[in-house]
Amino acid sequence: MTRVCLIGEAGTNLQYELLSRETAREALSTYDLERPFENSLAVRTVSIGAAVSLLNDLNWYLTRFVDEVLVSEPSVSDREWLSRPLAIRLRNGDIDPDDTAEFCKIYGLERIDPDSVPTADAGPTYRLVEPLYVRRTDGGRPEYDLRDVEETLIVRLTEAEYSS
Repeated sequence: MTRVCLIGEAGTNLQYELLSRETAREALSTYDLERPFENSLAVRTVSIGAAVSLLNDLNWYLTRFVDEVLVSEPSVSDREWLSRPLAIRLRNGDIDPDDTAEFCKIYGLERIDPDSVPTADAGPTYRLVEPLYVRRTDGGRPEYDLRDVEETLIVRLTEAEYSS
């Protein structure tokens, strides 16, 4: 299943902003909502096409309350996410899945409360910090060196996103 994750803008409560508005609430009502990171909301869809369609339905809210849109498509990578523009290009058949790994943005994952012990019913335990833009030349997993973090999250980008 394809996964969509919305990361809220700083200073907003993304879950409140989306669920307090009727149109967004209705668009999300058929999905099980998750909060994988601080100020985020994630859902699972049946395909990359359904994910892009959901994002199109939510576009008005995304431009106002969302800092980052991530799409995870297992047929492309089971460890890396896609940016929204790259997901759209894949859905439209404009790019081959094997040609999506060159341009990346890597986030550090920082524990929200380093002293807490994660539990099954707890909220998110990580926040995304400081993206590092990289271009892969050897196909390996790039290193993140902006902060001392235990984990990272890699987002594949279009060449245009990488260049801007």
